[in-house]
Amino acid sequence: MPRTVKPIDVEQFMEAVAQSPASALLLDYDGTLAPFCLNRQQALPYPGVTALLQEIIANGRTRVVIITGRSAREVIPLLAVDPSLEIWGCHGLERLRRDGTCETPRVEEPVLRALADADRWLRHQGLHNRAEFKTGTVAIHWRGLDEAMAAETRARVLLGWLPIAQRTPMELLEFDGGIEMRMPGLDKGDAVGTILGEIGPEIPVAYLGDDMTDERAFIALGTRGLSVLVRPEWHKTAAALWIRPPDGLRDFLTRWRQACREGQHRVGTESSDLQ
Repeated sequence: MPRTVKPIDVEQFMEAVAQSPASALLLDYDGTLAPFCLNRQQALPYPGVTALLQEIIANGRTRVVIITGRSAREVIPLLAVDPSLEIWGCHGLERLRRDGTCETPRVEEPVLRALADADRWLRHQGLHNRAEFKTGTVAIHWRGLDEAMAAETRARVLLGWLPIAQRTPMELLEFDGGIEMRMPGLDKGDAVGTILGEIGPEIPVAYLGDDMTDERAFIALGTRGLSVLVRPEWHKTAAALWIRPPDGLRDFLTRWRQACREGQHRVGTESSDLQ
């Protein structure tokens, strides 16, 4: 059963989804829709998740958006829904629209120099094989290492990266299993804020995420919608609801699908009554 960490009526929220002609479902990918995987290119969604999302999309009443730390295009072959979704990548720095156009920020020379310095430090430490390079960012992953080795790797990275971040416009963003040096700009909270501005105040909206980077999205959503922490263990969070994957996630998406179906049925019944 889902655990509510703040007073909220989930059934009332799903009823709002059923009653509204439009809704928005915003989703993190790794750790939320898919279990973490040492080979990031094999991080497929939990069983049944793609089918549920496909049905929600096909219903036509929900705008489904992925907001991920990955590069936006990486998610497409993993999630494998058709037609393609709107995807915000690099924690909000990229926006890949459904028509395939991608909005990315201009990477200025100071950012490029800082990323080059960060890369040199990783090479000096023998950590380059754990690096991931994206638009305006470089991330280092230590998932799969034991606790002591992960802590030692983090300390080595910060020893070189903190001085770089302090003398440049870069920021450091920690996530579950790693840390990222990134150019300043949009984050997941900004992405959520942009989407809220586009859909208007009356549309029911939910955001599902699992780690520290998603807290910015939970805060941006606030009481405007339903924020859901998706992870096996609870931690302190700004989210209003906690569910465990994969069963809690599938249950939540199943309830959303059912709400969409009920809304579609009501519209069909009302249309028949008018004839």
